[in-house]
Amino acid sequence: MNKSAIDSWAPRSRAIDLEGIAWDDLRRVPLGTDALRTLRYMQDIESHTVIYVRQLLGTRVIDDPDVAAFLACWFYEETFHGRALARLLAAAGESPVERRRSRRSITSWVEERAMGSVARIWPDFVAVHMAWGAINELTTLVGYQRLAALDPHPVLVDLLGRIIRDESRHFSFYYHQAERRLGHVAARRVARVLVDRFWAPVGSGVQPDSEVRFVAGFLFGGSEGLAAARKVDATIRRLPGFEDVALVEAWLERAARIARERPRRPARVGLAATPRTA
Repeated sequence: MNKSAIDSWAPRSRAIDLEGIAWDDLRRVPLGTDALRTLRYMQDIESHTVIYVRQLLGTRVIDDPDVAAFLACWFYEETFHGRALARLLAAAGESPVERRRSRRSITSWVEERAMGSVARIWPDFVAVHMAWGAINELTTLVGYQRLAALDPHPVLVDLLGRIIRDESRHFSFYYHQAERRLGHVAARRVARVLVDRFWAPVGSGVQPDSEVRFVAGFLFGGSEGLAAARKVDATIRRLPGFEDVALVEAWLERAARIARERPRRPARVGLAATPRTA
């Protein structure tokens, strides 16, 4: 995407328009339990965007004027996606996820420092970020599409349709930037190694593993969900160096295998099991 392209793209950035959404209908016709659980996950992750931006500010990503302009718009829009999902949850009688975003684990701190160090010494680090972003934006927008299909409540479909339009624009930027920057052999080799080694669904490391598995299984389970997962994988395989990458479908298979192999703990007498959410 050249300079004139970002100049035409950026002015369209704005907070999501919530005009005309029939919030009160969520009280009269409730959302399904699984949809609500998934929405809490999505609201938390959209609201976590500020952390990703903080991590990127310590890298050479912000030296690229097009990417820096895009990230400013991306952060602005994603923040209001989180607020919109929080409003939907509140209208449905649910409590949005609230967490102290400034609190970091040791692991998170080490990862942030390591990413900053690699970015400073490796000129093509931006290519990795663009490829990674393309994968995450595509899985996010397809996840929203799947949620709307699984629980076609008119209010949910209306809101998600508006969010999906933004996510589609985000994906387009990431994908075309990655496509161009992965033209360098070294960039695509390193990007591929890092994706193969470290990629996991959006929200991993933020939400508990049990919630990541639940949301992934809910959205991408069954024949239609698997078809959507394969569509994500097929799209990313069109990027240079990613022709045989294993992403969503492979992750789902690993998660299912781990679940089968995990020994079942005997129930403790007198205690009711309650599912862990956020």
